[in-house]
Amino acid sequence: MQTFGKLETNFDTEYVTQQYIYINETHEDKDKITLEEFEDLLKRKRKTVAGTIFLYNPTLAPLGYNNDSLLSEQGFEFDDEFHEFELNNMMKLFSSSIKNGYRGKLIEIKYLFNLNKGNIEPTPILEEFDADLDRYRSEQLTRYDKNLNYHDYLNIRLSGKFVYFGSGHKYDRHHKEIIKYSRNIAEQAIKLGKDVSFTHDNNYDADECIGVAYFLAPLAQGKIKDRRINAFKNAFRTNPPTIQKLG
Repeated sequence: MQTFGKLETNFDTEYVTQQYIYINETHEDKDKITLEEFEDLLKRKRKTVAGTIFLYNPTLAPLGYNNDSLLSEQGFEFDDEFHEFELNNMMKLFSSSIKNGYRGKLIEIKYLFNLNKGNIEPTPILEEFDADLDRYRSEQLTRYDKNLNYHDYLNIRLSGKFVYFGSGHKYDRHHKEIIKYSRNIAEQAIKLGKDVSFTHDNNYDADECIGVAYFLAPLAQGKIKDRRINAFKNAFRTNPPTIQKLG
């Protein structure tokens, strides 16, 4: 699997504003595509993009770079062009999980928040996100760029036939705007006729998950790690993916 995307920056804050994964025909190097071939596929996205996976936020670096410091400090040039990314742990899970039924296809990766920074939960950043979303539709200034960090859910573009939500569930209850934002995106995906899927557990049934934005992330720590990974793999055994429930 390969992943490509665009990075943008504003006031020394870095965002992943577009990202796609390509499911290669095999794991052999001969089946890897070039950046030019990826862009040719993207020109035919109605036929080549199978669907969309929604995650919480990115931690990504172009090939040859890392996330130990700002990309700008490493000499990366923000040129509004697509770049191939290194595979982080989430992308490695996708590489091992998404195979038959998706080979030769692109899947778009979107994030609730495009801020390219690791370990933002829990931090004061979430307080800033919540405050930003409260003033999103006003003329007030936001701490993070309205266009680069957030989605206008009423005008969101979702590629392909499905949306798989792996955007998480551990929202602080007082972050009401973040919860509403996540819920609005999921409800909009349904309104747009997308086949919506996710992983949940006994806390909520599948119908309730939409209303409370409860979508278990594919990766977790501790005893539940393997169960989450297996649920994600089971979801993508078919195209489109299916809703999974952890027992």
